[in-house]
Parts: sequence; structure tokens; C-alpha cells
Amino acid sequence: MYSLKRVNFELITIGNELLTGRTLNTNMRYLAKAVTDLGGNVVRATTVGDYVKDISSAINDALSRKTDFLIMCGGLGPTFDDKTLEALSDAVNRPLELNELALEYMKRHYRRRQEGHKHEEFELIPSRLKMVCLPRDATPLQNPVGSASGVYMKHREMNIVALPGVPREMEAIFERSVSPLISDLAGNLFRREGSLKVIGIGESKVAPLIDKAMREYPEAYIKSHPRPGSGPVLEINFSTISESEEMAKNAVKRSMAKLSKLLIRHGAKVESMNDQNFD
Repeated sequence: MYSLKRVNFELITIGNELLTGRTLNTNMRYLAKAVTDLGGNVVRATTVGDYVKDISSAINDALSRKTDFLIMCGGLGPTFDDKTLEALSDAVNRPLELNELALEYMKRHYRRRQEGHKHEEFELIPSRLKMVCLPRDATPLQNPVGSASGVYMKHREMNIVALPGVPREMEAIFERSVSPLISDLAGNLFRREGSLKVIGIGESKVAPLIDKAMREYPEAYIKSHPRPGSGPVLEINFSTISESEEMAKNAVKRSMAKLSKLLIRHGAKVESMNDQNFD
């Protein structure tokens, strides 16, 4: 696993409602899992409010770290607090310009909405114009379920994507346009996972056993998580990335089998949560 050249990702979610706790940040969870499943390596996840200086600063921080791929989520809508395009323009020093393709995508969205209803002339009012003015040389990513296009651009070798904050719109654009970009960049990598439920032994006693298993099978990453229950209960997760599906599968299987034997020897009860066969 350690010899693989991984593509590093940073994620930025945007919105005051995320910082106050009013809205659960499900978009961050979705993006982190989706990127990881595609072979990307998420190295940092940041949440900022609806302020140009904070969003721009977070983008510049990622640029300074020479991150391979930055995905932002939120702030592309028509309201006064949707500031992502302005902040992106500021961070990369490219002016906002009317993007004809983004405008066409928006017109198509409203035409679809009008099908079967009384015709209403599309009007490019200021709040809509705001959504189709993108940083110079940016590429709009069509939104199959909403009016706000996603945005893709490259700046100083960093790939930058901005997605709407509405979860179904974000997910639709990600699946349609962003997932293929990541697959092309990350290459043909395979991720495999497994989990054990461990009863009767505490995390402090399990830690050296995990270390031993990881030394023997360094291609697998092992992490323990305490879970509620009567007495000590742990969930132990195993994961690996490989260029071979068979190697990834075997790495998880072998490391799970090794740790299971060590745990049982120390008096723990071990249950596979993935129907793994350790024979």
C-alpha cells in the first residue's frame, strides 16, 4: 500500500449553518467516502462560513500545500450569502465572467421545469446572473436536478471543483462529472474494507495487538472504535488500497485473520461483521 502514488484531496464545506450546528454536515461525509472509495487520499477537511475572506483563505491554504485536488461544497446559489464563486475568483485572481455554457445549462433546467406547465419566459435576473458568472477559463459542470452548475478549473497544477450545497444536487453532479475526473487522476485502484466486533477486552489492551498485526501486514490499515455495550465492546475496521483487486481482498482477509487469532488468545470474543472466512 505504501508504494502506491496516492492523489491527495482536500475538502471544504461552506455555510454558517454548518458552524452553528443547525445543519448536520452530511455533504462532508458523502464526499470523504466517495473520494476514498475511488482511490483518493483525503488529507484535510475544512468547514468555513459564508464569508469571502474565509473561503478564499481556505482555498489559498490548499494551494500553498500543493494539494492535488480540492473539492468545495456550498455557496453557489442565488442568495446574498452564496459567496463561493466570488471567493474562488479572489483566490485564483481570475475575474468572474458570464459563462455561456453555464447559462445554457440554466436555461435547459428552466425549460425542463416548464414542460407541462404554462410557458414562462426565462429571465436572466441578477440573482440568476450571479450563478452563471464563473472565474475566467472555468468549466461548468451540468446540474441534472438544479439550476446551479458545478465548476471545474485547474490552477497551479491543482484541480478545483465547486459543487452546490443541496445534497441531491451535489451528489448528482459528483456522480455525473466529478467521479470520472477522480478515476482518471487516481488510476485504477481497488479499495477493500472489513470489520470485527470484539467483546471482552479494552482498547488499551487491543492497541499493541493491532500494532503487531500491522507490522506483519503493513499493506492494511487497522483502526479501533469503542462501541456501547455491556463490558468492553470494540469495532475494529480494516482497509487497504491496491492496484490489484485480489491483493486488496487478500490483504484485508489476512490482517483480519491475524488480529482475530491474537485477540482470541487474549480472551476476547471476536465476531466478523463482513462474513469473512479466515481459513
